[in-house]
Amino acid sequence: MRTEQPCLMTELVGFSELTPYRGGWCGNEILSTAFPAKVREKARDLTFKFGEQLRKEGYRGYFELDFLIDKKTGDIWLGELNPRITGASSMTNHAAFAHADAPLFLFHLLEFSGKKFKLDVDELNARWADPDMIDSWSQMVIKHTEDTVDIATAVPQTGIYRMDADGRVHFDRFDYHRRAVESENEAFFLRILKPGDYRYEGADIGILVTRGRSMTKGFDLNERAQRWIHGIKQSVAAKPLTTLDAGPVLEQNPFKML
Repeated sequence: MRTEQPCLMTELVGFSELTPYRGGWCGNEILSTAFPAKVREKARDLTFKFGEQLRKEGYRGYFELDFLIDKKTGDIWLGELNPRITGASSMTNHAAFAHADAPLFLFHLLEFSGKKFKLDVDELNARWADPDMIDSWSQMVIKHTEDTVDIATAVPQTGIYRMDADGRVHFDRFDYHRRAVESENEAFFLRILKPGDYRYEGADIGILVTRGRSMTKGFDLNERAQRWIHGIKQSVAAKPLTTLDAGPVLEQNPFKML
């Protein structure tokens, strides 16, 4: 099977509102104008060549490449290869081009199904690269960022949340699919942390998916994203750890000296 390529995505990296880790991945954006056309074409070409070499080496199925792109020169550098399903996979598998044809994960399953199939990969790649087939979404992976350890007592449930005009966030209705999000004033939240779980620095609270961008043109968190993060985090409650009784205090020099 030849390499199929979804569109380029930007990454959210190292935002202190989302992750305590400097340089830590904390989300993605998918949008048709994320990079200039020449950069997108070069990245697709490099991805195709990389995939073809993986195929020659015997690798089959899904993989993802991270590129580092110099914003001034447009030069592209290989960041890393992930030969697996990744944290960004949900974005490409639920994008408009995936719904129009088939989720990329389905092709991964076909590789191991033992069934014969034939695809026009060039046609598929061209269609998926069409800007009209790429809708704009963001996902933010929200972690506990304070250097504390406690036990969660309340965590927002999975479902659709709404942001009011004053920036307050509240639960609106249950759903399990991000496509239920109707506007940029709504978001899908997937809960990871549960009541009774330990909440420690770096613990995943959940993943928030919104329509539109979560970053500015300068790649900083925009105001809307910051309000969403604050709204979810302030809905999390926890209790301190119970201090265990260490037993009776021993007298000084309790051992018999010989």
